[in-house]
Amino acid sequence: MSYQLIIGDKLYSSWSLRGALALELAGASYDETLIKLNQPDTRAQVLKYSQTGKVPLLKCEHGIIADSLAIAEYLAERHPQANLWPTDVAARAQARSACAQMHAGFFALRGTMPFDLSRDKALASMPQDVQADIDRIVALWAECHQASKDSGPFLFGTVSLADAFFAPVAVRLRTYRVELPAEAAAYIETIYQWSAFKKWQKAGLAECEK
Repeated sequence: MSYQLIIGDKLYSSWSLRGALALELAGASYDETLIKLNQPDTRAQVLKYSQTGKVPLLKCEHGIIADSLAIAEYLAERHPQANLWPTDVAARAQARSACAQMHAGFFALRGTMPFDLSRDKALASMPQDVQADIDRIVALWAECHQASKDSGPFLFGTVSLADAFFAPVAVRLRTYRVELPAEAAAYIETIYQWSAFKKWQKAGLAECEK
């Protein structure tokens, strides 16, 4: 299978990170095409691949797959041996639920704390709606751990697509120096030690030097 992943800057594109982590979980080989964000021609460059005007996009034998959640589900279907979702039915349902909640919510957090791998500074003050999002994320992570039949360090024990979807949140919480309960802080450290994430982080931080 041949894949091409169209992404935005690794330093800033949280959605692209999800697509790349999903491909890494699948064990699939792929080529990257990076489109610089926030440039006068950014939209025109993306439109060469898809009318969504957004990244990430996965070019594959079945056409262009748009949206990180659709990419994740496609890869899970095409690479069943990789077990991208938890194998237990109940845990798998909770993992999909958690990803859907992340995909469609937490707008206050995302709007107030833009994704930036190079940041290392807390907000001057924490808006109430952002704190509410953070509290819900911490609770959601705890729910994931409780639903898991695996005692490993990821959300459902063994690494899965749920971790790919929450990795950008982990970045936000660390780079904005948010104080968290011990279990949530430990999970963020797990993400930062994940080899697939470290690969992306290194490349993203290198963009600062260009």
